[in-house]
Amino acid sequence: MNRRRTGRYERITVGGEEVAAFIPRPLPPRDPILHVDGALAERHRAAEQAVARLGLAGELTPAADWLVPAFVRKEAVLSAQLAGAKASLEDLFAFEAQPSPSRSLAGADVRAVLDCLDALALGRKALASPRGVFSMRLLNDVHERLVRGARGAGTTPGQVRRSQTWVGGARPGDAAYVPPPPHALADLLGAFDRYVHAPLGDGRGVESLPMLVRVGLLHAQFLMIRPYHDGNGRVGRLLVSLLLGDWGLLKEPLLYPSLFFKRRRDDCERRLTAVRVEGDWEEWTALFLEGIATVARDAVASARELLAVVAADRARLLEQEGMSIFALRLFELLPRHPVVTVAAVMKLVGTTKPTAGRAIELLEAAGVLAETTGKRRDRSWAYRRWLDVLCAGTEADPERDGGGHRAHDSRE
Repeated sequence: MNRRRTGRYERITVGGEEVAAFIPRPLPPRDPILHVDGALAERHRAAEQAVARLGLAGELTPAADWLVPAFVRKEAVLSAQLAGAKASLEDLFAFEAQPSPSRSLAGADVRAVLDCLDALALGRKALASPRGVFSMRLLNDVHERLVRGARGAGTTPGQVRRSQTWVGGARPGDAAYVPPPPHALADLLGAFDRYVHAPLGDGRGVESLPMLVRVGLLHAQFLMIRPYHDGNGRVGRLLVSLLLGDWGLLKEPLLYPSLFFKRRRDDCERRLTAVRVEGDWEEWTALFLEGIATVARDAVASARELLAVVAADRARLLEQEGMSIFALRLFELLPRHPVVTVAAVMKLVGTTKPTAGRAIELLEAAGVLAETTGKRRDRSWAYRRWLDVLCAGTEADPERDGGGHRAHDSRE
């Protein structure tokens, strides 16, 4: 591959130190242009097919009403974890099991997950409206919703930064990366927006790359621009989900790309660095497409396994003597509410405390529910087999913070 010039450096002074800020060239990659052929074309074909199969699985499954919310929550937890949150997926479900869950009563880590959920919902609702259009204004709204909580305290929610930031190191001179200075952001974001709206075409030519490739380019370009003081990683990951939906690649947000970004965090950072330093868009694109294909296949396999767990347990419960109608009704609600309390069951099933308690006892005796607290009071129960499948890969990583770098703007 010929060395490609991906951007330029501008010498600036930050905190009394002179550093080189990187200003990326507008997309698409040029000189040479990015060709999707050979091995890269095979990667694209595999990713495209995997996403199509995931979309089909979402449309054909009889349980889409609980499968989509489950996968959306998985992505929100993973994205928040990449930003430093320690909340697990089970923590989120435990919070939601409260009869009247209040955001103000949630811990900071769970609030970070809730903010990710709300930001995605806001973005999808805006794009689904008659006048919905993908724009930086929309991303600003998403950012405002995303960092409004404790993890965004002291930042400027929904506003493009007006001062310099850096990634890695306690001071600018030690930074791993210095993104564009504020005065360059207007032109960069204008070009970014134009590329989002460039004709999608048939995938041939410099201005008409395949849609999945373009999603990967835009994700990387956004991370290089880093338009906000905080939350660039989370917005960049939401960008993937929103573009997949807006461009018709995936009707429902069933993909959880943050699982790949979490598992291959170091590889992603190396490839992004290679884009800046070597102009190597090919290897970044190959890695991104690999990630999309991997998590799409994982999601299909997880959906199949979750459906099998529910079907097997349902069949067993229907044959079990003494099973009450309230217990069966509760069972059907468990995929949407896999962690429950007596008070939550009373509200879900619409019954009295003794009847709710008896329904839980029956499902616990049948091996469906398992008590999680070990206490005599304020107990909760979890649909353990179902959670074990869904939660795979979402364990909090206590050794990491803020998205990989020990960064000045590390809350990603």
